[in-house]
Amino acid sequence: MNPTDHTALIRHATQTLIDHVEELTALDQAIGDGDHGLNMRRGALAIQAKIGALAGLSLNEALRTMGLTCMSTIGGSSGPVFGTLLVTLAKELPDPPTAAALAAALDAGIKALTRLGKAEVGQKTLLDVLDPVRIVLGGVGADGGGGHTADGLLTRVRQCGFDSAQATAQMDAIKGRASFLGERALGHVDPGSRSMALIIAAVCDSLQGAPPSSHAPQAPGSASTPSA
Repeated sequence: MNPTDHTALIRHATQTLIDHVEELTALDQAIGDGDHGLNMRRGALAIQAKIGALAGLSLNEALRTMGLTCMSTIGGSSGPVFGTLLVTLAKELPDPPTAAALAAALDAGIKALTRLGKAEVGQKTLLDVLDPVRIVLGGVGADGGGGHTADGLLTRVRQCGFDSAQATAQMDAIKGRASFLGERALGHVDPGSRSMALIIAAVCDSLQGAPPSSHAPQAPGSASTPSA
């Protein structure tokens, strides 16, 4: 993947978060402190401001730079979480990446986030999106086969992200502010999981040549902002 390619992915991902700020805010108002959307937009804008510099970096260098930017600009727990994930991917991914290598890097990212927040899969966090996506990518195999076309795999990964985020609505919240709500958190999508699904979808869209935020279904219970 050349710098131009990863710059397009970065533009898609950051713009998608900006476009969905009201939805993410509404989700967090239901079970959190209501600032997730604004925090993610702040981080996205900070990364966009560095697009020129990122364009000259390798994929790994760009991921690390974005991770450090997230840590320094995104408030609350999201900064360390998304920052740690990106920095871990920067360490683990080959350039260019393969599906199998990405699955392995996501596994390392999941372990890093588990150490950071003491959270596990099934506890209504973004791990509940990352792990199913890791499984889909891991099924491709080291040779890139497994009966998947590139477009078919991207479509599966994209849908897996959205479906997995939606599934958090039926999970008990064990970590974060939502954990204090008990059963009242049921029926609400985890905001961090939704953000992760949007980022994954944006990357898939970019690789398939679709515009940012294309056909991103809105999470039930969020504000009535139009879907892109």
